[in-house]
Formats: sequence, C-alpha cells, structure tokens
Amino acid sequence: MKEQTRAYLDKAKENVQASLDLIRDGHYEIAASRAYYAMFYTAEALLFEEGDEFSSHGAVHGAFGIRFAKTGRLDSKFHRYLIDAYRERQAADYDAPAEVGLEEAQALVNQAKEFLAAGETLLGR
Repeated sequence: MKEQTRAYLDKAKENVQASLDLIRDGHYEIAASRAYYAMFYTAEALLFEEGDEFSSHGAVHGAFGIRFAKTGRLDSKFHRYLIDAYRERQAADYDAPAEVGLEEAQALVNQAKEFLAAGETLLGR
C-alpha cells in the first residue's frame, strides 16, 4: 500500500473518532461534517491506490462511483453514503440552523465506520 493511501486512511480514522467525540459533546452538526470527511478520505485512499488524484469533491464522488460502485468492487450503497453525507455536510457547514440531530449524526458516523472498514478490507489493511 502506498504511503499516501495510508495517510488518507489515518485521516479517515481520525475523523471517525472526532465525530464520536463531537457527538458525545453534543456537537451534532460538526460531527456530521467530520463523518462525511471520514468517507471522503476513505474514497480518496481507494482512488489514490489506483493511481488517481482529484481536486474536487465532485470529481472524487464521480470517480469513486465509476471505479468501485459500478464495477461492484464495493457495494453501491457506499457511493450513496458518500453523496448523501456530502449533502448533510453542506447543510451542517453552511445552513443556519442546519438542524442535524443526535440520531442523524450517529447514523452518519455508523456509515462512515462501515465505509472505512470496507475500504480497508478492499485495500488489505
């Protein structure tokens, strides 16, 4: 595994942990944002290992869908998780009030954990 791939996975793990800490402290909107980033960094790790780098969220989402969801290398639900979490992150970061509650934040963190585990399994980590 490439060093940068490992770095992306480490960032994903840090963001999962940060999300859990933020939920514990009642910061649900920020937790939702960090959960998205955990998924995003996992997607970047997978794409980087394939030799791809992108400069926008949309490009990462699209390439992830093509390389992993459409090919069946990963369940297509992970592409849906990524896209839906992005929308939640946008709302959490830019809408006032965003109204992300405990249950929604926990669901996003659970999806981020599942996404990360699937990515690590595929990469053999």
